[in-house]
This record gives sequence, structure tokens and C-alpha cells, in this order.
Amino acid sequence: MTTSQTSPPPPPKYLQEDGLSEECKKLISTLPKERGWLASHIYNYQGFWTSPKLLQNVIACQQLFQAQESDIILVTIPKSGTTWLKSLLFALVSRIKYPFSKQNHRLFIKNPHDLVPFLEIKLYADGQVLDFSSFTSPRLLSTHLPYASLPKCIHNSRTKLVYLCRNPRDTFISMWHFTNSIRLDYTDTNSIGEMFDLFCKGVSAYGPFWSHVLDYWKESIEKPNKVLFLMYEEIKEQPKIQLKRLAEFLECPFSIEEENCGVVDEILNMCSFENLSNLEVNKNGKLSTGEENKAYFRRGEVGDWKNYFTIEMSEKLNHVIEEKVQGYGLRLLYN
Repeated sequence: MTTSQTSPPPPPKYLQEDGLSEECKKLISTLPKERGWLASHIYNYQGFWTSPKLLQNVIACQQLFQAQESDIILVTIPKSGTTWLKSLLFALVSRIKYPFSKQNHRLFIKNPHDLVPFLEIKLYADGQVLDFSSFTSPRLLSTHLPYASLPKCIHNSRTKLVYLCRNPRDTFISMWHFTNSIRLDYTDTNSIGEMFDLFCKGVSAYGPFWSHVLDYWKESIEKPNKVLFLMYEEIKEQPKIQLKRLAEFLECPFSIEEENCGVVDEILNMCSFENLSNLEVNKNGKLSTGEENKAYFRRGEVGDWKNYFTIEMSEKLNHVIEEKVQGYGLRLLYN
């Protein structure tokens, strides 16, 4: 009697290397490369690290995207709390259009990544010719791109950028868990020591971490009406204050009546980990890029890194981060 075996699912579309244009292949052959966390190799393009398929998407986005003055773009380095902030952003901006009820709110039937799609991961993937006519204003979009690599039209417009930063130690641990949850489907897991050494060298998706964060921090200081810099830990500690701060920045502040009626609390409760992670769409659904929605709902506890780091790892990363960001008034190393 033979036992049938189920073939492992393919890696996410943005990691598959088929379908690359000859132009992209030629460019990749000239770029520095390192071992990737997910793809076999990642390449350094414009100072950040990316997979071949994502590189092709990034170039398409840079060449084709046309910013609108009313656009709102959420920016993160991967595993910084992106899913949570996408849900908060969508609920905040659409609170008039979609009242908070299970019957008709889109967060109950769509994953936050479908409601606030990535430019380079989803919208400009696979040579798509985009039709933005179905997007209502303001368009809610997202990206992991460093500031210097954003399409130039974003730099030159009034498009608002919301940047979310997280303690690099917790960011690293979340990256490590996420990549291993995907790699389990088709290859061996990554050792924490090997990935930690790459992270400290600056080699991670869209990294170096410190360059990504610091560039947006500087822009938020120089252009406070264009770039809002949020800390994940501060949202966890003071969710009401930070959500109201986000609303003010986006020019859709809560009215006194809304505050008295508990609208702020309703948004925070609806977008909580407990609520979103238990929705059917997030327990059993999949994104168009192939990942299961539940892969994006690992509880993001502040200080989880302490369960994994040795004293030596903590000291090494502390030294790297402090050396890279000293003198800029940016606090990154939360306990």
C-alpha cells in the first residue's frame, strides 16, 4: 500500500524567479549579492536588499506609479507592525463610509493587506497594467521601499507618508519567525545565529534596518506635514494618543462628539490582535501573493526578543544600532 504525499506549496510569488525580463536578469548580474532569508539570494539595488522578482516590481513601480495629492502611503520595514497599522489606517480613514458593524465593515471580510495593498509586492507585480479607477480617494497604499527609492512623483507631491518603526531586536525576531513559517513549506529553516549575523551586517529585506529608519526619521523632522514617524512601542503603550495623532496628521481628526461616543475605542477594539486574528478570513484565507493570512498574525509583544537573544547578541546589536543612529535624537532600543 502506497501513501500519497502532498507536494509542498510554492514559495510566495514575489520570491519566485521565473518570469524575469532579460533586462532585469542583466541588471541583477551586475549587483552585489548575499544569501537571502527567503530567496536563495538577495541583491543590493540603490543601497537596499531585495529579491530578483521584487526588484523587477520595484523598477516597474518607480517608472509607472503616478502619485495623487490625496494619497496616503504607509511605509515600514518588514515585520514592524504593518498589518496592525494597516487595519488602524483603513478603519480611521473610512470610518464614515464603513460603520463599525460585523455585517458590513470590510475589515471583517478582507485582510488588511488587501485593503491597503503594497505597491511593489502586489500592485506592480508580474507586469500588471494597473487600473486605479476602482480606488476611492484618498487612496490607501503601502510600501517597504526606502525613502530614496520611492517613485520620484511621491517626493514631489503632497502625498502623505506614515512611517512605522519598531525596536530592531523585536523586528529581527519577527522577521526570523515569519521567514521560517514560510520556509517550512518548502525548505529548511534558518538558524537564528546565521540570520542574526546577516541582520547585523545590514543584510535583510529592504535593509539595512538603520538606513531605512534613519532616512524617514530625517524626512519627518524636515517635512512634518508630509512624513509622520510612529513608534510601534508607543502605539502599544498609548494607543488612543497615537491614533488621535495619526488622525490629526491625516487631516481627519476625531470630533468631540466622536470621542464622547467612543469611536476611538471602537477602532482600537476592532483592530485588536484578538479580534482580527480570530476572523474567518484571517484564520483560513490567503493573499494573492500566496501566503496564508494567519502568517501575519503573530502576537507582537514588546520585548519578545528577550526570549531568544543571548547577552552577546543583545550587546552586539545595541552597539551596531547606537553607532549608526547616534547624533540624530532617535530612540530605537526599547527594553
